[in-house]
Amino acid sequence: MKQIELTPRLRTVADLVPQGARLADVGTDHAYLPAWLLQHDRIGCAIATDLRSGPLDRARETASACGLEGRMEFRLCDGLKGIAPEEVDTITIAGMGGETIAAILEGAPWTRTGQRTLLLQPMSTQRELRQWLQENGYQISQELLACEGEVFYNILEVVPGQMPPLTRAELWAGKQNLNDRLRGAYLSHELKRIDRIAAGLKCSQTRVSRERLERLELLRGELLEMKKEWERQWQQ
Repeated sequence: MKQIELTPRLRTVADLVPQGARLADVGTDHAYLPAWLLQHDRIGCAIATDLRSGPLDRARETASACGLEGRMEFRLCDGLKGIAPEEVDTITIAGMGGETIAAILEGAPWTRTGQRTLLLQPMSTQRELRQWLQENGYQISQELLACEGEVFYNILEVVPGQMPPLTRAELWAGKQNLNDRLRGAYLSHELKRIDRIAAGLKCSQTRVSRERLERLELLRGELLEMKKEWERQWQQ
């Protein structure tokens, strides 16, 4: 039988799945994540969903190759629309844009009630996703980082509840644990990204550009403080 190997990004998501979880993997594609979890006896069963039939067919092929028929269900549906609240307690949504993830959760308000764990790995618009979570009854209990090549990925562990307002820098870069070894390199990466954006804005003389540049300078200062805090932790 085929043994699944996960990329660092998906392995970080997998590490956050509670033991014995009733899992729904939204946008499953090849279903590598639920297959790995089943092979390692982290979960007893899983529901793999996708909006398109092609990826769902690939998910079925993965389950068959791994000998997992009967332990994984497959549902063709938009987000969580094909799943009943009582069927799952853990939901993984990895590899989508942050605004798409927010739209999926908005269409399933039951995800912000009860004892639920949401593991979200946005590929873009992370700030918008964090803002939406903050305003809609979710709290980010922790964030982890994964790195593949030169690309950083944020993995958010989210549960129902209210959280204190996030700062400008926390909305942009998250609030990873100070013990996360990747945090320093990630913050350096984000600071360079802000510098590139600012350099472009300085070439413009419009009022909108000047106002955006002022906001970026404030953000840069907060991110620098974040990095200094991480450095102090690692110097101890």
